[in-house]
Amino acid sequence: MQVALVERARAGDEEAFASLARAAGDRLLAIAYRILRDLGLAEDAVQQTLVLAWRELPTLRDVDRFDAWLRRLLVNACYREARRGRRWATNVWVLPVDQPARTDEYDSVVERDQLDRGFRRLPPEQRAVAAELGVPLGTVKSRLHYATNTLRAALEADLRLATGASREHSA
Repeated sequence: MQVALVERARAGDEEAFASLARAAGDRLLAIAYRILRDLGLAEDAVQQTLVLAWRELPTLRDVDRFDAWLRRLLVNACYREARRGRRWATNVWVLPVDQPARTDEYDSVVERDQLDRGFRRLPPEQRAVAAELGVPLGTVKSRLHYATNTLRAALEADLRLATGASREHSA
């Protein structure tokens, strides 16, 4: 069924391409959000992907590889968005508040927020899933290694900032 839609879209059938775009839209947005960690940038990347896919679809050689081709276009669009977004990104320092004496149910929210900030510091190629990229296993392992180190350093830096700021406030 999808192969027939891809063939029709390659021939210029806008309705066929619209069906393909609707079918892939949510999945593409989920992948883009996981890479970019920003809904607005992810939506822009998906839109760029679909526009480029429409333009370049006649050059697609293997219609059976449409999904992989579309994901590759998306990952490249995410890279472009990340570079574009990086120029406009602002750094906001979150000042720590005194920690409660007992553990509360909000600890998990704080931990998720710390992880999210750490993930935002990872370059897009370290956030992208290897299966979506179609890269060799060695490249996957290398990127995973560097991503883990980068994330660990980001979390440790946040911890040092938090403990340094709390010492300044208590002095």
